[in-house]
Amino acid sequence: MKSTARAGRQGKRKARKGFIPAAAPASKTIAPDSFSRGVVDNPKPDLPQAIPILIVDDHPLFRHGLAQLINSDDAYSICGEASSAPEAMALVRKLRPKLAIVDLGLKGPSGIELTKSLRVEFPKMPILVLSMHDEPTYAVRSLRAGANGYVTKQDALGSVLIALREVLDGRVYLSPSMTSEVISNVVLTKREPGTDPTDDLTDRELEVLERIGKGEEVKAIAKTLHLSPKTVETHRSHIKEKLRLENARQVARYAVQWVSARGI
Repeated sequence: MKSTARAGRQGKRKARKGFIPAAAPASKTIAPDSFSRGVVDNPKPDLPQAIPILIVDDHPLFRHGLAQLINSDDAYSICGEASSAPEAMALVRKLRPKLAIVDLGLKGPSGIELTKSLRVEFPKMPILVLSMHDEPTYAVRSLRAGANGYVTKQDALGSVLIALREVLDGRVYLSPSMTSEVISNVVLTKREPGTDPTDDLTDRELEVLERIGKGEEVKAIAKTLHLSPKTVETHRSHIKEKLRLENARQVARYAVQWVSARGI
């Protein structure tokens, strides 16, 4: 009885003092992955002057690493990421970035095709192309498609910030591994049609030609370019017709000579 009475008196004292029971622990919230595809939360909310940039690349690890590098500079902020041309077009329309970084080898429509589409719809937006190719032909085609700069992936981590500054300042930037004089001469010099038979090939056909020249089989080419084997065979057939070759063997021989002559 005494203990019961004592407990009652203690309860009354706590009530008079405004006793509030301890709150239940808050549930843990998992932070969203700021590098997931699509819209990316601005990692620099206090830096409104940071230039918003969109990255388009179908390799997540490379894309995320590039985003971290660019975000390390207070002048820039990655506003979104895409892995394909259709996704990129949708994000550019939604986010209106000041610059787009485009990978040349995308699934489906290539980076050059995306560059052409972006240039038509967003004529003033600078475009920096990333590529695993250090062959000048691809740089030339990228610039002709409307790109403002061309950086090989081998040089990207070391020179992308420089490339961004150059392109945003209105200058054309080429990867250190490229010979700017050669590119400038090719771009600015008017050549007679038919000087190089490969000029008639589409960008995708040129990629297929290069891989054939490196000894890759149809299935390997299809896997690398994210195409079906049938599509690769169709490209090879078009190459044969445009270069006026008789069969697949001649296409392979021509491709090997073409690759060898350029030291690819």
